[in-house]
Amino acid sequence: MATLKGKKALVLGGSRGIGAAVVERLVAEGAEAAFTYAGSKEAASALAAKTKAKAVQADSADREAVAKVIAGQGPLDILVVNAGVAVVGDPLELDPAEIDRLIDVNVRSPYHAAVETARKMPDGGRIIVIGSVNGDRMPFPGLAAYALSKSAVQGLVRGLARDLGPRGITVNNVQPGPVDTDMNPADGPMKETMHSVMAIKRHGRPSEIAALVAFLAGPEAGYITGAQHTIDGGFGA
Repeated sequence: MATLKGKKALVLGGSRGIGAAVVERLVAEGAEAAFTYAGSKEAASALAAKTKAKAVQADSADREAVAKVIAGQGPLDILVVNAGVAVVGDPLELDPAEIDRLIDVNVRSPYHAAVETARKMPDGGRIIVIGSVNGDRMPFPGLAAYALSKSAVQGLVRGLARDLGPRGITVNNVQPGPVDTDMNPADGPMKETMHSVMAIKRHGRPSEIAALVAFLAGPEAGYITGAQHTIDGGFGA
C-alpha cells in the first residue's frame, strides 16, 4: 500500500473521528502528512506519535490561521478539509453567533483553504472536502444551518473543479451519512431514528470514509472531479 508515496498531504481537522482515520490511511498509503487540530491536543499528540504525521494547532474558523498553516507546508499534493461543526436546535432560538461560526468553519474555511492550497499545488493535485449526505437530504428538524452549509460544499466543489480542471487538479466532495464518532456515536440517542431510514442499519466506520478519501486522493481517480460521493448506508436512498 504505497499509492501515495512521495505525495504531501494536509488534513484540516485531523485529530479525531473521520479526520484521524483519514490521516492514518494517507500515511499508510505512503503520503507525508500533516493535520490541524483546534482543542483536542491530547488526541492530536497521540495521533502524531502513532503516524509520524505533523500536528499543527489552528482554528478553522480563522482564515488567516489556516492560510498560515497551508503556506507553512509548502506545495501540497493533497488537501482534505474535514473540520466541521454542527449546531442543533430550533432556528428561532439558536444563537446567531453560533450559526456564523458554523458557516465560517463549514463553508468559508473549505473555500479559502482550497484556494490558498491551489496557488502552489502541483498539476494533478487532489482537493477533497468532507461534506454530508445532509446536503442532499434533511429528514429531521433542527439542522437547517448544518444542511445549508453542506449544500454549499456541493456548489464549492463543482465550481472549483471547473476552475482547476485545466491543471489536472481534481476537487471532490465526500458525503458521509451517520458515522460512529464523538459527534454522532453509534450508541447515541438518535441511533434508532437514523437507522430506521437507512438501507444498511448501522453507523459507518471512520475507516470506511477514509478508504474512499484515499481512493479519490490516489492515481486512479484522476478523471473524477466536481462530484458528490455519498457514503451513507442508504440514508439518502
